[in-house]
Amino acid sequence: MKSLNLFASASLAALAAGYPAMTLAQDATPAPAETASAAAAAPFTDANPFAHASTLPFGVPDFAKISDGDYQPAIEAGMAAHLAEIEAIASNPAPPTFDNTLVAMERSGQLLTRAYAAFGAVLSANTNDTLDAVEQALSPKLAAHSDAILLNPALFARIQALYDARAQLPAGSEEARLLEVTYQNFVNAGAKLDPAAKERVKQINTELSTLGTDFSQKLTEATKRAALVVDRRKELAGLTDAEIEAAAKEAAERGLKGAYVLPLINTTQQPLLAKLDNRDLRKRLYEASVTRTSLGDENDTRAIIIKMAKLRAEKAQAIGYPDFASYTMYDRMLRQPSEALDFMNRMVPDLSAKQAAEAEELNVAIRAQGEFFTVQPWDWDYYSEKVRRAKYDFDEAEARPYFEMKRVLEDGVFHAASLVYGLRFEQRTDLPVYQEDVTVYTVFDADGSELGLFYFDPFARPNKQGGAWMGNFVEQSRLMGTKPVVYNVLNIPKPPAGEPVLVTFDEMITMFHEMGHALHGLFADQTYPTISGTNTARDFVEFPSQFNENFATEPEVLANFARHYQTGEPIPQALLDKIDRARKFNQGYALGEVLAAALLDMKWHAFGPDAAPTDADAFEMAALDSLGLRTDLVPPRYFSPYFRHIWDHGYAAGYYSYLWTEMIAHDAFAFLKAGDGVSRRGGDLFRKMVLSRGNTMDYATLYRAYAGRDPSPDAMLIARGLMEEPAPAEVSVPEPAPPASGIPGS
Repeated sequence: MKSLNLFASASLAALAAGYPAMTLAQDATPAPAETASAAAAAPFTDANPFAHASTLPFGVPDFAKISDGDYQPAIEAGMAAHLAEIEAIASNPAPPTFDNTLVAMERSGQLLTRAYAAFGAVLSANTNDTLDAVEQALSPKLAAHSDAILLNPALFARIQALYDARAQLPAGSEEARLLEVTYQNFVNAGAKLDPAAKERVKQINTELSTLGTDFSQKLTEATKRAALVVDRRKELAGLTDAEIEAAAKEAAERGLKGAYVLPLINTTQQPLLAKLDNRDLRKRLYEASVTRTSLGDENDTRAIIIKMAKLRAEKAQAIGYPDFASYTMYDRMLRQPSEALDFMNRMVPDLSAKQAAEAEELNVAIRAQGEFFTVQPWDWDYYSEKVRRAKYDFDEAEARPYFEMKRVLEDGVFHAASLVYGLRFEQRTDLPVYQEDVTVYTVFDADGSELGLFYFDPFARPNKQGGAWMGNFVEQSRLMGTKPVVYNVLNIPKPPAGEPVLVTFDEMITMFHEMGHALHGLFADQTYPTISGTNTARDFVEFPSQFNENFATEPEVLANFARHYQTGEPIPQALLDKIDRARKFNQGYALGEVLAAALLDMKWHAFGPDAAPTDADAFEMAALDSLGLRTDLVPPRYFSPYFRHIWDHGYAAGYYSYLWTEMIAHDAFAFLKAGDGVSRRGGDLFRKMVLSRGNTMDYATLYRAYAGRDPSPDAMLIARGLMEEPAPAEVSVPEPAPPASGIPGS
């Protein structure tokens, strides 16, 4: 997952749309009110570590000097300074020019940018009560700050004048693209509304920001509280000794002596459901997951999402759109909800049939064990794992000894980047980090020059958001003279001291996925921060990360890192073949849970304010019933009350992007393989035509410039085992000419 850049103008528009200050939320207990008051009382002085640009290499945050009390005063001072700079631009008596308006805007807000970049990263990965309180205090202020810029009439008048004269800028240039993106963002935020309508939009934005923060913190606390407490060890039959030990440790940390605690992860299904032999316990764990924020207690989020959905619909209508989905898709690769729905609905008939066939296969396995129930959601993973083992003779535990985390990172993820792009990673220990498990690497380009920095934060912590993501401490910009500083954050369970860190196959793939985001940021080659690097549309930003996943299983990459942690023996080909066959199993479920969530997301954002639902449960039930999928057996990856992506992560009407970008990623990799293959030539071409482009051109045009055609879903369906692979054909792929864009650095 990729986090938003808050202070690129595109992200100001995201804030105005009701998204939070970052796309990432925190996992910790909400702070007491007195903590927030203490944080707010701290003054901003020249001694604050954010008062001046960092003097450390690449301008990285100096975490050795930063305390929790430094963030709020720096961010508030940054907002004030930023608004003063914006007011100076808006009131400039000179006629508007590209330099005195757009370039000046790009240069503004530096204090705010550096303070929030550090705060957002730590809030997501290493939060505490104080930081949570700061987030609560700042969230509505940041929304108001965004509005003060995007709804400034004098500033927009200057942008409008430049837009009206846009023909004077070189076609396809970064300057033309920056003007187009900035103008669209302002218009979509409501810049053309009358004063009364603007005031209402501001009210909505502030309320949405507060509601989003409230949702996030309630969900975090609810997820923590919903962890399942087990009294007897024998109930945990099916788990490994290490997993039982981890459950006992979790209980001890919560003050529960002699018990075992199974904490929840963010998704509907829980990994341990595939292992627990006790069916009643499986049902309890599943129900704890799906009801975590629907219990009628102080952490129930259903009233919040009803309010948010109605406010979003009202805002969309005020700005001239029929619904929030239409409003928020204005800058994406797919511009209309109908396009996304057509893409997804084409999969439903075949997928529904696949789900029914898989369910019957599981029912046969259940009957073979002498049981007489039919498969339920809490049974699916347990019996599908049994069927997978029987059909493919594969146990996930067989693969883990070949995936030692540090080796996967350095001999796998880094090696692939070296093989394909010529990069070199060198660990350094001279830079302070926000948590002791974080490591830092200098990234050197193929010519030996320093490309940027890479931070790696791998381990799960109670105060860390679930999932995995990438972000920037420093954005690349030739205008600002900055090189990229990126970070990857994961949630790999940390073993006891002295034991090896062995990751699952899926965790290994996630490491390659997040490095794809990192490479997208590292290869940024833009002048202007707003359109640099990963500051792209929701339905494009996951493309580079999913593309990079493919390198994990390429033979020349795999052979370099997939070795037994004790013997050094390479992973057997027979085991790899079993993994490949097993990964294509159960795709009716794997694809179905994501598709159901994506369609549910679109349902929540497809109505006007007068048709907004009043009952979250009834709306969700009706929405799921209308999808044509077996959601009674294959529930969505997230039910509405804990669907953080769409209520607090900026993926509203955008969760489809995971499937869309998976499709184009597989198609692009098939194109690479058919041409130059896994090579420097193929990698350099992808870097030149995709990874280094940022948001400098229309996304569909960019893809056609790379592949010479529109993307096809065939490669994705083949990869998922839902389509037979055609016989290979000889393909000659000439090196395409750069797009006719005149983009600097092309």
